[in-house]
Amino acid sequence: MAQKRLTIDYQEYASMAEMEEADRSLLERAVKATEGSYAPYSHYHVGAAVLLSDGTVVAGANQENSAFPSGLCAERTALFAAHAQYPHLAVRAIAITACSNGRMVSEPAWPCGACRQVLADSQRRAGTPVRIIVGGLSRIVVFSCVDDVMPFIFNGL
Repeated sequence: MAQKRLTIDYQEYASMAEMEEADRSLLERAVKATEGSYAPYSHYHVGAAVLLSDGTVVAGANQENSAFPSGLCAERTALFAAHAQYPHLAVRAIAITACSNGRMVSEPAWPCGACRQVLADSQRRAGTPVRIIVGGLSRIVVFSCVDDVMPFIFNGL
């Protein structure tokens, strides 16, 4: 047996004011996207904003359904809409956050496993890394690629 270690590099910011303008702007779009959330059961309003290779931003919000688990997370809503509307453009980055009363919640809203796999497929389709920005009031975490949030990606092979 060999003992192995996995190390993940990421950036952490204490506030949006510390961030580069492009990342801050994308995270602000994710905050705005929470307004489209339909979350009558969890009351957890999540927004995502996807940056495409030509600068287009596609937003999405979580959509719950009484026939659980028929709803959809914000990340997949945004990614699927981006791929459907702009199939020829690569995803470059995604920002994700959750809000309560129009204000970001304290802790970052981490993507679920299904969303991480969709992000992995988006990165594979793009052929380039997809940055992931996950924001909360207490901290904002930025990963340079999907591999950092899902190191053992299923690639279908």
